[in-house]
Amino acid sequence: MYLISAYFDEKTNKTLSGYVDGVAKACGNNFMPDNNVPPHLTVLSIEARDEDAVVEKASAVMKTLLAGEILIPTLGQILPGVIYASPVINEYLMDMQTKLYAALKDVEGISFSKYYQPYSWMPHITLGKTLEPEQMREAFSYLQKSFVPMEAKIEEIGVAKTNPHRDILRISVCNE
Repeated sequence: MYLISAYFDEKTNKTLSGYVDGVAKACGNNFMPDNNVPPHLTVLSIEARDEDAVVEKASAVMKTLLAGEILIPTLGQILPGVIYASPVINEYLMDMQTKLYAALKDVEGISFSKYYQPYSWMPHITLGKTLEPEQMREAFSYLQKSFVPMEAKIEEIGVAKTNPHRDILRISVCNE
């Protein structure tokens, strides 16, 4: 599986990493730190046979994308075991996803997760994963006390493999 994800400015990374570490400490589930998962916002989740084609097509679009601002005002859950920070979908995020999807949709042998397609996407920034029910409660209790809504800037876009997380390509986006 490949993820095309957005990565954040240094301040946001520090804040989100603190939440990831806090969740792990609060509930004892270290999946995120143990798998070296950096704070990120997955734009597309795909299966593909040809990694080179994915990287080539994605990087061509990624090089044209601009940095952008997003709001991260709330928390959510994907049952049974994911807790996340939730950004507001704005024109910037939809445009980024639509451009990347259009660039990749005709790659031979590619398939897209039905949860990461234009107009069928719930953007989220995972803070804890593979949580058991009690761990989910402990994670939420911690975040309820510590999470503060934030503004974030997307500064990089990348292609990565999962479990464990491995960056294949990361590109800084333009600030113009």
